[in-house]
Amino acid sequence: MRHVLSALVQNRPGVLAHVSGMFASRGYNIDSLAVGETENPLLSRITVVVMGDDRYLEQVRKQLEKIVTVVKVHDISKEDYVERDLMLIKIKATPANRMEIQSLVQIFRGRIVDVSLEEVMIEISGQEKKVEAFIEAVRGYGILEMARTGRIALVRGCRSIEENAPDASSPVEDAEPMVHGHSEL
Repeated sequence: MRHVLSALVQNRPGVLAHVSGMFASRGYNIDSLAVGETENPLLSRITVVVMGDDRYLEQVRKQLEKIVTVVKVHDISKEDYVERDLMLIKIKATPANRMEIQSLVQIFRGRIVDVSLEEVMIEISGQEKKVEAFIEAVRGYGILEMARTGRIALVRGCRSIEENAPDASSPVEDAEPMVHGHSEL
């Protein structure tokens, strides 16, 4: 089963390394990982997609919650949520096939963001299935390069994972970590 975890973490250097290190050290595989600052500059949101049964997910969640800089972890897979993936892709584009490519971009509601004599760069966002369908649709033209963000997601409605998180006036960034890494001993 596919699980989407949303973790609020302190917006500090090294937090992503701790989180990804926890996954690696326990042999958990990450299907997708995206991180970015939230509306609260003291917090970042890490969205992680993992595959596994409910027992596996519970182990992952508990291990994440043990990390000092993790504020809150929520499995949003069982909620009504909106999920998006962003991709930039460069494909070969000759004068003969540019109109076909433009039509595909319009069908998938993408945007051409750069054009050169022999290639175009396209931006596509949407659900993972849509992004992967676009990749398959343009594969025949020749994919030169692509980059994807990984999934980001938020629960619909007025519920928020931040409800019990620190507010902007909390001194989170000044707090001394309770656990020291090897380099700090």
